[in-house]
Amino acid sequence: MTDERLLKRARRGDEAAFGLLYERHRDLVFRFAYRLLQSPEIAEEITHDCFISLLEAPRRFAPDAQRASLRTYLCAIARNLAFKRLRGVDHETPLEQWSEDLAAPDAVGPLQLVLAAEISEAVRKAVVALPLLQREALILFEYEDLSLAEIAEVAGVDVNTIKSRLHRARESLRRALALYGDQRKKARLEAKCL
Repeated sequence: MTDERLLKRARRGDEAAFGLLYERHRDLVFRFAYRLLQSPEIAEEITHDCFISLLEAPRRFAPDAQRASLRTYLCAIARNLAFKRLRGVDHETPLEQWSEDLAAPDAVGPLQLVLAAEISEAVRKAVVALPLLQREALILFEYEDLSLAEIAEVAGVDVNTIKSRLHRARESLRRALALYGDQRKKARLEAKCL
């Protein structure tokens, strides 16, 4: 069943339809808010508030050919809520409080595990260090697989602005992570020699 049909049913008070919408889009909204703010507690609150907003005023989202999908609309709500939070907070949650697990392939030696963990930590730090608008574009594009047009809709800007933000974000990440590219090559070479 499409989001639009579920939303129509939810507007008429169908709790099961709203529950399906929630299940379908909850993870996207949470991940976006979490990666933007680095706080699982705040991301959970934003996710909750986002869906409450949809429940209280479902008619604000009126799907048509000119409006993006419900997921884009929900990301826009989450973005607005996150930016409101950031305006009221002068520091971010420390990186150490991140709880994402680092997945590593089974057939990897200790050196590769250490290097992978170090690179993952460096990537997280580099992403967190990006200016907020660049971080937002990168998260939505790379982690949440939104199209450039969808990101532009969420951010309320044109596609070229999103392209520019992504380009600047990637350049910053390349500079910040250049050392790790060299270390990775060195580790592969050492592993071949052993």
